[in-house]
Amino acid sequence: MPQPLRRRLEKKIAAWPWRRAGILAGISLGLSLLLVIYLFGVSSYFFSRLFSASLVLFWLLALTSFAIVPFITWATGHWFGPRWQAAPQPAPRSRRPAPGHSSARS
Repeated sequence: MPQPLRRRLEKKIAAWPWRRAGILAGISLGLSLLLVIYLFGVSSYFFSRLFSASLVLFWLLALTSFAIVPFITWATGHWFGPRWQAAPQPAPRSRRPAPGHSSARS
């Protein structure tokens, strides 16, 4: 008997490398903040405005790469059927010379 969709999704989500993704996201955020502080400093509220914009951009990129792109990949395969998935192309056949003909010209 097939499992319900919720249970299957819970198993797949639990198998994802969340710790590695969190470490990469934290390092990326830290490096971007250090770069902003180095370039612009903390004077005249510039840093607070830039921090807000950077945080929004960071979360939009993270959401796109970790949620939206995998969802679109899953949806094209499950909602639109196999026609949307890349079908393997047959390998091209190599041409064989006709029997009795030599390939060298005289």
